Amino acid sequence: MKAPAILSSFVLLAVLAVSSGSQVVKGQGSQPFSPAPYRVGERLTYNISFSNIVTAGHIELLVAGRGNFFGRDAVQLKGHIETTGVVNAALFALNNDYITYIDPATGTPFRGQQIMRAASRTSDTSADFNEPAGVAGLAAKGIGEFAGSYDFLSAIYRVRALPLSPGSSYVMSVRDGTDSYATEVAVIGNVALKTNVGSFNTVICRLRIRDNSKFNGYGVKVYFSDDQRHIPVLVIVHHPAGDIHAEIAGSEFVATPPVPPAPGPTPIVINPVTQPQPVPSRGNAPAPAGGTDSSSDNSAPAELPFKVGEQLNYQVFLPSITLPVATANFQVRARSKYFDHDGLLFTLSAQTSNALQQLFVANDVVTSYVDPKTLLPFHTEFSFNEGRRRFASKLAINQDYGAAVSEKGDRIEIPVGTHDYLSFFYALRTFSLAPPRRSAISILVNNKPKTLFISAIRKENVKLGSQTIPAIQVSLTTDDAESDKYQLRAWISDDARRLPLRLTAVTQLGPLRADLAIIPVTRQ
Repeated sequence: MKAPAILSSFVLLAVLAVSSGSQVVKGQGSQPFSPAPYRVGERLTYNISFSNIVTAGHIELLVAGRGNFFGRDAVQLKGHIETTGVVNAALFALNNDYITYIDPATGTPFRGQQIMRAASRTSDTSADFNEPAGVAGLAAKGIGEFAGSYDFLSAIYRVRALPLSPGSSYVMSVRDGTDSYATEVAVIGNVALKTNVGSFNTVICRLRIRDNSKFNGYGVKVYFSDDQRHIPVLVIVHHPAGDIHAEIAGSEFVATPPVPPAPGPTPIVINPVTQPQPVPSRGNAPAPAGGTDSSSDNSAPAELPFKVGEQLNYQVFLPSITLPVATANFQVRARSKYFDHDGLLFTLSAQTSNALQQLFVANDVVTSYVDPKTLLPFHTEFSFNEGRRRFASKLAINQDYGAAVSEKGDRIEIPVGTHDYLSFFYALRTFSLAPPRRSAISILVNNKPKTLFISAIRKENVKLGSQTIPAIQVSLTTDDAESDKYQLRAWISDDARRLPLRLTAVTQLGPLRADLAIIPVTRQ
């Protein structure tokens, strides 16, 4: 059996979306139905945490209105789910909107729409459920089953409309595209929970999908408030990569726009219920040399620690040579449309200096075109000239399907969410690096995907020129047999800009150190 999309997408929406997917109390042809969860204007917001990442995303649910939609009386439901911060940038980018129209008498959906925003494309799909209106939709499918199918959003509310009696169990058909999943919800107990928005007496429900051992292994539990509204207060998913929690952050009733009295056209665009929350500023870092930080140019998303126009220059040293043996220049060039994608352009140029050219000559250029929100590359170009070695390559990267294709037509299978050398340099600056936090990403190395582990070791000061700067030391290791062969280390400034201040490695030429060139600051 194919796993539900929620599994491959993060299990995040399964938390709330599938938690509503159930069918009926055993032995009944139809289920009790409470209108309380469908009160127009109800807005529920949730904070999502993943492993030791306190804020990994957010969910919002809204009962948007009741009126005449598509020629029939209906309740309009809206939902939004989005990952943020390190999870969005390095693990999984999720930014989806849902809208569903349900029958007010039965809670069954008759039309649904989804907007799924992936790394490099947006898909907008609509579906008709062809459910009859009113009590005609209550005809039972069989003993112990709900009539009709539910999408994720309508399923959430339909479970809330059940009595959730002690010891009861419900089974519901939840549809994802052309696939349907028999989802079982069993009431297994009660507990009092304390959250950031107050204390709740809750009903504990266990969520399972029939004949799906992978999903069932996650041990999904949903805690509903033990009252008429049955608000989902907390969802817990025991994922192998780390526990996922979705905890209620707000519950309120808001004014909603009036519904037109006549049937309206099929909605084309869903306005997101919520917007990404900017990362709070934590201070200012020293200005990089050799260029400017165009703070006035706000083309890059505001929550990123860099702006279009930022230029970072590095001097590279070997212990046996006093002068710099090489220089490297990183630039955030521009945001524009590249290869039919909205993108940011990153460039890296590195070359050896006269101090090393008797031993080794190199002149390398890397260009990376990345998605402005996820920083994942969709096109990468390399030009390496090192000694007698010459290598040039262009890769078109499809993050949605996990493939990179060279200009010669060679196909490389990669995990979805794979970085190149340059995009990783900038994505690293968005990570949460509180020691001893450890993160992992996929990165292309010599046209082969590798797993790179980023481990925050400690906080310490780094001296560059005449300045002493607070920093976080991180180690970079791989999934190879010799995981720390090159002893890669980086020191990232412990402030809002997250500047890579120093990079070190062990090479064939000896221990290598690259220091950010800092403009001296005159005290005012």
